[in-house]
Amino acid sequence: MLFLSVLRRRLGFLVLVVLGVSVITFAISHLIPGDPARLLAGDRASEEMVAAMRQSLGLDQPVWQQYLRYMGGLLQGDLGTSIRTGRPVAQDIAAFFPATLELVVVAMLLSIVIGVPLGVVSAVWRDRPVDQLVRMFSVSGVSTPAFWLALMLIYLFYGQLGWLPGGGRIDAGLTPPPSVTGFYVPDALLAGDGAALRSALAHLLLPALTLGFVHVGVVARQIRSAMLEQMQEDYVRTARAGGLSEAVVVLRHALPNALMPSVTVLGLAFGDLLYGAVLTETVFAWPGMGAYVVASIQALDFPAVMGFTVVVSFAYVLVNLAVDLIYLALDPRITEVG
Repeated sequence: MLFLSVLRRRLGFLVLVVLGVSVITFAISHLIPGDPARLLAGDRASEEMVAAMRQSLGLDQPVWQQYLRYMGGLLQGDLGTSIRTGRPVAQDIAAFFPATLELVVVAMLLSIVIGVPLGVVSAVWRDRPVDQLVRMFSVSGVSTPAFWLALMLIYLFYGQLGWLPGGGRIDAGLTPPPSVTGFYVPDALLAGDGAALRSALAHLLLPALTLGFVHVGVVARQIRSAMLEQMQEDYVRTARAGGLSEAVVVLRHALPNALMPSVTVLGLAFGDLLYGAVLTETVFAWPGMGAYVVASIQALDFPAVMGFTVVVSFAYVLVNLAVDLIYLALDPRITEVG
């Protein structure tokens, strides 16, 4: 019953989020000065050509009619047609989304792999020099601008050391692996293409580190706080009194319980990474949805910007739904999920 209640509540919330995001994004996009029809027709086009272009795009109608027409298509799964590319927005997003999702997944994994051990070490050696270092690192991760970090990493590892590529998704001289999942790393593994695999991993590392660096600090701080709380619990004292080693007490007893409240943080971080990928992809010339939406904004491509916003918001709510359901699976004692 609780499972169905959570599912109904979140699905209802999903409808409200999509509606609210569509209204706000549509209003903002139409308040931006500029005329997409003029951009498409060119500066030398006559007013008659611009007017015809505007009519073909439906931009000659009142804004409220344009919005109702857009929502009518959205309810049928139609995100509209891109003004810039001339293709359905859903088709464009399907082409660019795998690159963004691969980057976000790797950034999330790096955040967990680095952040969780740092949080555990910081809690175990509380108020010692290593704890102070981890806390300083966490604060620097939260406060460092992503674009500055990206430029510094490119300058160091590409410009100075030459260890890693500075942009793109795969070396220019290589053919991408046959698309099965849309992710270059799994597809290269499935194809047995070692060169493509090495190149894809090398191109992933710097943008994933940039994107995940902020959330390394967030995860480390969350794990530290949860670990300190768990270390004060009676079951930890009992385990120690029973003669268990400190490593067993920390890793087998305290850490699993500390990970529970961190599930929410990780879920929210995943949604933040989807939005944060816009800036990272732009700096690293990563051919994902971020680069697509930036080019669409520059071209005043309203349907593409709307499609990106709706899809990412939809994914954000779905991730939060998954987090709630994971909570129910991990702790059957939970009787209510907010």
